[in-house]
Amino acid sequence: MTKKISLFNHKGGVSKTTTTFNLGWMLAKKGYKVLLVDADPQCNLTGLILGYSGNDDFENFYTKSPEVNLKSALRPAYESLPKLIEAVEPVKVRKTKNLYLIPGHINLSEYEITLGIAQELSSSIQALKNIPGALSYFLEKEIEKFDFDYVLIDMNPSLGPLNQNILMTSDYFLVPTSPDYFSKMAIDSLNTVFPRWNKWSERAQTLTELEAASYPFPKGFPKFLGTIIQKYRPRKGQATEGFQAWIDRINNAVVNNFVPAMNKINMLLEKEKYESMGEEFMQSYCLVQIPDFNTLIATSQEHKTPVFDLKDDMFGHVGAVLKQDQKKRKEFLEIFSKLADAIISLTDE
Repeated sequence: MTKKISLFNHKGGVSKTTTTFNLGWMLAKKGYKVLLVDADPQCNLTGLILGYSGNDDFENFYTKSPEVNLKSALRPAYESLPKLIEAVEPVKVRKTKNLYLIPGHINLSEYEITLGIAQELSSSIQALKNIPGALSYFLEKEIEKFDFDYVLIDMNPSLGPLNQNILMTSDYFLVPTSPDYFSKMAIDSLNTVFPRWNKWSERAQTLTELEAASYPFPKGFPKFLGTIIQKYRPRKGQATEGFQAWIDRINNAVVNNFVPAMNKINMLLEKEKYESMGEEFMQSYCLVQIPDFNTLIATSQEHKTPVFDLKDDMFGHVGAVLKQDQKKRKEFLEIFSKLADAIISLTDE
């Protein structure tokens, strides 16, 4: 059974896009067929994979392949076209097997207002009943046609209707964070945001209008897989003291407040699943800690390849510097392999 996983944090700058790309690549490297979905109007994931850096690049792509993006795929629902949503041919990610992309669209946010009105579940719901279930229906069509094992959804950093819809119609979700005050505050705010979204989803699942829609709203609630803490400076293999202090605060907030809040609204896995990850995981619910990529992120982006899969000649270095690059490559290979294995284990049914 395909697993749809959202990567969400309404705080920006926590490397959601990089994590989505690297995790998807690693899952594909392990033999799974993976679809990446760029649901962020900033389209950073699309730009990273296709090598685009400006609006002209995107406009040329949309002109040449007008149907191959998330916004166009959802048009039948949002613009009341006389046809059903269909699967589109995903973009094959180069240099690796089993990895595909549904590109984002820089104007996807145009649909946010319509979705927001539909999700009020008020008297307008009869006219807009096909909107709340549209994205879920589209992804199911992609899964049905192309037989994906995992769908990873890169979301924008906001608490808007689009993110509410994506997260609450996913099977699982990850919360990437960075060790700072703002990530700690973001985790704390989700203790109240997610119960509100959950209550909305619960009501949506009971409405006969949405159940009878062309794109029915799906049943069930997403399950929390864990956090990812990244973008910290290491010293001798460990986070420096200042970063470690924030890592500890975030872990404590997750264990003591966030997890109990998710337990109340049925957004956790069975306890045995978490316990199978080991005692260390149970003390933090953190799947991995990822140090700062530093200059290697630019090399990764230049070659559209994760650091852990860069070839020696891609680094552009020789001698001692190359050896240091090779060491970092091995480190990131182990980190993302561990993350992928954890995802596989936690979502195994």
